[in-house]
Amino acid sequence: MGKSEYKVSELVAKIERGELQLPEMQRKYVWTSTKVRDLLDSLYRGYPSGVILTWQPATRVETQDFAVATRSEASGTPLLLLDGQQRLTSLSAVLRGEPVQVKSRKRPVEILFNLDHPDELTFITEVDESSVDDNGFEDTDDVEDDLIARANRRAFVVSSNQVLALQNWVRVTDVFTKNDGEILQNAGVSGFNDPMYERYSARLKQLRAIAEYEYRVDILEPTKSYEEVTEIFVRVNSLGAKLRSSDLALAQITAKWNGSLALFTAYQTAVAKEGFDLDLGIHLRALVAVITGQSRFLTVSSLTKQNLEDGWGRTKRAMHFAINYVKSNFQIDSPTLLSSPFLLVALAYWGHQRDFRVSEEDAATMRKWFLVANAKGRYSHGSSESLLDQDLAAIRAGGGGQLIQRLMQQVGRLDFTPADLLGRTSRSGVFKTMFLMFRAAGVRDWATNLQISPKHSGTADKIEFHHIFPKAYLKQFRSDLDARKVDDIVNLAFIGSKTNKEIRDRAPRDYVGEYPPERLAAQLICFDDNIDVADEFDLFVERRRKVLARHLNMFLDVVPE
Repeated sequence: MGKSEYKVSELVAKIERGELQLPEMQRKYVWTSTKVRDLLDSLYRGYPSGVILTWQPATRVETQDFAVATRSEASGTPLLLLDGQQRLTSLSAVLRGEPVQVKSRKRPVEILFNLDHPDELTFITEVDESSVDDNGFEDTDDVEDDLIARANRRAFVVSSNQVLALQNWVRVTDVFTKNDGEILQNAGVSGFNDPMYERYSARLKQLRAIAEYEYRVDILEPTKSYEEVTEIFVRVNSLGAKLRSSDLALAQITAKWNGSLALFTAYQTAVAKEGFDLDLGIHLRALVAVITGQSRFLTVSSLTKQNLEDGWGRTKRAMHFAINYVKSNFQIDSPTLLSSPFLLVALAYWGHQRDFRVSEEDAATMRKWFLVANAKGRYSHGSSESLLDQDLAAIRAGGGGQLIQRLMQQVGRLDFTPADLLGRTSRSGVFKTMFLMFRAAGVRDWATNLQISPKHSGTADKIEFHHIFPKAYLKQFRSDLDARKVDDIVNLAFIGSKTNKEIRDRAPRDYVGEYPPERLAAQLICFDDNIDVADEFDLFVERRRKVLARHLNMFLDVVPE
C-alpha cells in the first residue's frame, strides 16, 4: 500500500478536475452544516483530521458523482476515494463556493467566521443553530439576542441572517475567494492604522492556512480486486462506526451487482419527485424485506445477483403501492408526517404479501394499526429492526390483527389519555398525528385562511408550529416554567410563517382578537374564563390536553379503556 501527503487545496483540485472520484460502493454525502463547521474549527485550531484512503484500480470501474460539481472525465485512471468523502466534499464546497447535492436538492454550505472571536476558543458542545425541527416544521420563537450571544463566543457558526448582519462575521467561502482589502473594509476596518487591522489580518491568514493542511493519503494497489476493496471498505468503516448498516449493505450489493446504484438512485429520485424524499437505506431495507421476509442487512452477503435483480422489480412495485396508499388513504403526503419511515417498509411488505389485493376489512385494520403505530412511535423505542421484523412476521402469519396485538404488547393501550400527552414535544409521533387530525378537520391559517399543509410554497405561507403562549413571553412573565412545559405539544398550533411573525412574543390576550375565533377553535384553543395570560398558562394546557386526547382518540378510531 502506497502513502502520500496531499494538501487540502491539492485534494480539492483533484476532485474538481475529476482525478479523484467516488466508487459506486460509496454512500451519498450526508454531513450536516454543523459537522462542516466542526471540521473547519478543528483544522483552524491545527487539530489532526485523520487519514484519507483511496484505491488506484487497474481498469475503469463504476463510479458515482460527488455532491459538488466536478469535470465529467479525467485523463487516465482516477484515484477512487474510499474513506474521507464527507471531509473532502465539505472542504471542496466551502473553498470553491460550490453548493452540495443532498438527495434531490442543491444547497450551499454557508459557514461564518468570527473575525473577533475570543482568544480562548470555546469548545464545541452546542447543538445545531438551525431552527428547523426534524419533523419538517419550523420553530421561529427563539429569542434573537440569545443566538447572537452564543455565536459571538464561537469562531465558526452555521450561517444565519442575524449573525451575518454583524460586521465581525464573514463567510468562510469569501475568505478563500476574495482579497483581504474587501473583507476588512466590509468588517469596518478603516486602514492600516485601525487597531483591528493586524488582529483581523492574522486571523484571515490562519483561516486560509486550512488549504495548506496536509492529509496522509493511503493508496491501495491496482492488484486488488473490486470485491476485495469492497471488503476493505466495509471493514474500515465498520471499525470506525462511520457508516450505517445500510451504507455497508449498499457496498456489498454493488459489489455483486455492478451498476445497481444508478438504478437505486434513479428510483429514489423519481419517488422524491412524488413528495417522498426518502433515504436510500429505506428502499434497500424494503428490498431485503421483499426478498427475505425480514429487514436485517446481515442477510445481504448471502444474496445472489439474480436474487437482487428479481427482488428489485418487486420492491419498486411494493414501495409505490405503500406511498400511493398513505397519500390516498391516510392523507399523508410527506415523510415529515411519519414518526418513522419503517412504517412504509411494513406497509409495502403488507401489500406485496397480498399481491396488492386489499379487502375493506383489511383496509380498516391497516388504517388503525398504521395511524396508531405512527402516533405511538412504534419504531422509535427499542430496537427498530427487531420491531420491524416482528411486524413482517405478523403480516405473513395473519396480517392486521396480529399487527395490532404486537403494538398493544409494546404500548399497552391504543388510546391516549391526557397523561399520555404530558411532556410530548414537536419531535413525537403524536405531534405529527395532531397535524394529520387538524388537517383532516380542515384547519386553516388564522390570517390567510389557507388550509394547513407541509407543502406550501413561499416563505410567508410555510407552515410553522407556533407556541400559543410564546416562549419569549413566558420567559419574561413565568420564569418558573422549564423549557419542557413551554414546548409541550398542548402549547403548539399550526399557522403560516407570516402569521407567526405577526404574533411574535405577544400574550394570547393581545393577539387573539386579530383572528377569527372559529379558526383558533378549530385547533382546540379556548381561552374561556380569561385564561389567556401567563398566570393562567397551567390551567390552559391542562384543559387543552384533555380536549386533545379526546379528539385524537376519535381521529384514530380507538375507544378509551
